[in-house]
Amino acid sequence: MSRKPKVAFICVHNSCRSQMAEALGKHFAGDVFESYSAGTEMKPQINQDAVRLIKDLYKIDMEKTQSSKLLTEIPEVDIVIKMGCNVICPFLPSQYEADWGLDDPSGKSDEAFKLIIDKIEANVKLLADQIRTQQIVLDL
Repeated sequence: MSRKPKVAFICVHNSCRSQMAEALGKHFAGDVFESYSAGTEMKPQINQDAVRLIKDLYKIDMEKTQSSKLLTEIPEVDIVIKMGCNVICPFLPSQYEADWGLDDPSGKSDEAFKLIIDKIEANVKLLADQIRTQQIVLDL
């Protein structure tokens, strides 16, 4: 590979799951891929439960390093990961696409959030491994 692939974690509002995936992508796989998140709509701020729990669990302050972004505000990407929006997910051109099918924990308990956070962490690590071992083949 001549460069690290760019991965976009996308969701409609870009306020919760996709933001957590961007943070954990940077944290666990920054040596393998670049992480971005975006949506077709924006919320005024990142979900405060997501901010609090990611800070508690990983010491990452998403409000200092991230903001809600539209699909048009991120660079062209190689991989698109859809969070699992129970609606028509936004389209973004890429070489590889997957849907992680994650439930939206917004408005639910910390335990519900932690289940989704655990799934995101596992998926980020798996994605990094698939890129590293070329199970996902990209033209870079």
